[in-house]
Amino acid sequence: MNYEPPAIYGIIGNPVSHSLSPVMHNAAFKALKVNAVYKLFPLEDTQELKLFMEDLKEEDNPIFGLNVTVPYKEDVLAFLDSVDPLADKIGAVNTLVIDHQRKIRGFNTDGPGFISHLAELKCDLKDKRVALLGAGGTARAIISVLCLLPQGPERIALYNRTRCNADILLKDIGQKIAVDRVEVVDEVEDLNVELADILINTTSVGLRNADDILVDPEALHKDMLVYDVIYNPAETELLAQARRKGAQVSNGLGMLFYQGALAFGHWADMELDEKTKKIMRKSLEVASVHGS
Repeated sequence: MNYEPPAIYGIIGNPVSHSLSPVMHNAAFKALKVNAVYKLFPLEDTQELKLFMEDLKEEDNPIFGLNVTVPYKEDVLAFLDSVDPLADKIGAVNTLVIDHQRKIRGFNTDGPGFISHLAELKCDLKDKRVALLGAGGTARAIISVLCLLPQGPERIALYNRTRCNADILLKDIGQKIAVDRVEVVDEVEDLNVELADILINTTSVGLRNADDILVDPEALHKDMLVYDVIYNPAETELLAQARRKGAQVSNGLGMLFYQGALAFGHWADMELDEKTKKIMRKSLEVASVHGS
């Protein structure tokens, strides 16, 4: 009896142990009866990343698709054979497709995944005032797609605890995307959260229960959406405080789902059917409730 080994997919980053991506993608493989498995690939440093990416080129390597998470969304660009135009504009990738010739293509599904989730939340971005916390890879993708939208926000105020990192990020994005609506502020108070329509947290503050929130809770109000890209825990202190104020709140589980469905579509070279998408989303919701 011939046994065909499964094709391997996975996620590279540091850390990756908290990721719910395996739950979602393995549920999709099972539903579609695809002989494949999704694994975690923790890579300690850029040297490990280099060796891993070089090994991907070997013709007997069984890996055909990867997600990329922090801190390698930009570092990985150096190893790609081609980059999707949107990912090129954003300057970061979170999805890799490896073909049978071992050519590696890079995509960014973070930005489109975020916009898809906002659409589901019925959040109209036109002429809105956005306050954004953080200047990492997720902030890069979100700022990029917000600035590319024809009917986008009127103003995006960006705060990062290390101001120079925010300045560098904006300058970098600005090489390929018009960022005139984005303003880096010195202090968190300068975000003017009390006047914002949307507050987005892309920092890791909130991952631990002991974490305080970065903004003044008194500035939160009922006429805003507060969005935290963190999905584990399901409700960060920021979201809890905002909910008490009557604000619309959302964690990042929806963004994780949408970017994951888009990534799977790149691997399969087709759009997923609604039934499989529902299975993926349900698996995520169940896993997030059980904290796995």
